[in-house]
Amino acid sequence: MSRFNRNPLKTKRARRLRAEATDVERKLWSRLRGAQMEGFSFRRQHPIGPFIADFYCAPLRLIIELDGCQHANHRGYDAARTKFLEGKGLHVIRFWNYDVMENFDGVLAAIHREVLRAIRSTPTRSAARSDLPLTGGGACEH
Repeated sequence: MSRFNRNPLKTKRARRLRAEATDVERKLWSRLRGAQMEGFSFRRQHPIGPFIADFYCAPLRLIIELDGCQHANHRGYDAARTKFLEGKGLHVIRFWNYDVMENFDGVLAAIHREVLRAIRSTPTRSAARSDLPLTGGGACEH
């Protein structure tokens, strides 16, 4: 089981959302897919707990959310959603659909800054194990 407790209904909904992507989502996906952002891959419409993140980079624990005009009336819901996700140790950044369409380069630059920030603040696997001795001392036999 995933540590975010995904369920089959959320997975099915996420697949449907991927198939029915908006023009804005497709535009941003064209620049996030295939490890184009500093070599990190993003997933789109990724279930996390009771929510589905628009774009998620697991190694960086970074979520990108795109907000259309309907979000102007759901600020409380969005705030609760962000609080839940940040409580799981994830970082959420949001962009208005309008900004993606009208200032795409600026949105990409902002995402790039967040990716670089996340790289700096996320310990690498080797850094996490830097306390291990460089030679010998293990119980493994070769």
